[in-house]
Amino acid sequence: MRLDTRVAVVTGAAGGIGRAIALKFAAEGARVVANDLSLMAAESVSDKIKEMKRKALPVQADVSKAEDMERLFKKAAAAFGRVDILVLSAGVRKDAPAHAMTEADFDQVIDVYLKGCFNAVQQAQKYMVAQKYGKIIIIASPVPSGLGRSSEINYAAANAGLTGLTVSLAIELGKYDINVNCIAPDFIETQMVRESARREGMFMEDFKKIALARIPLRRLGTVEDVSNVALFLASDESSYVTGQVIKVSGGP
Repeated sequence: MRLDTRVAVVTGAAGGIGRAIALKFAAEGARVVANDLSLMAAESVSDKIKEMKRKALPVQADVSKAEDMERLFKKAAAAFGRVDILVLSAGVRKDAPAHAMTEADFDQVIDVYLKGCFNAVQQAQKYMVAQKYGKIIIIASPVPSGLGRSSEINYAAANAGLTGLTVSLAIELGKYDINVNCIAPDFIETQMVRESARREGMFMEDFKKIALARIPLRRLGTVEDVSNVALFLASDESSYVTGQVIKVSGGP
């Protein structure tokens, strides 16, 4: 198995992409720390992993709070002795035109995506630097095609920041044999996409028709399409890949 004996922390593990990654990693032998803002949601993922006869630890924590991330990684290390892989999949949408967006909505999206990534990485790298090994995988919106839409200035700013964070971290942590990469999924059939279509006043079938006209492969992506790329980046097969933003979008 490609992740046998590895310990993976997955934030946002109850969401569509986060859940798929957590289950994929467990199937490949990883011990998974499933984090979510809701303990019940984190437990549902962990229970599924345990049904697979794999080890899992559910942890409720808010990525936007530094103290929560410190507690999360201490629990992970206490349970499994190390931290090898970090997947940052926690996300939130608070779309609105600039003139109508509240400060709270702007701050929440920045805090969950950008600050949340920083908080988690700051804790994870302590363990990874000490063991001179680590894989950090950031899930972000595609750049640049995923940016520039109206009513998404908070989401666009946060995700643009994540790509810069990816490159800087890869340079900083490379000497410790820590790989840092970003996956940028687009047109993936998830609950977040369905909610986004609904906010734009569209039925999902109408959204699919518009999307398919823009996708060379002529289909929407699945969460498994994303988790397969995450598995490659988490495995030793990607040992010479770092600082990259990999689009998973059915086209260039």
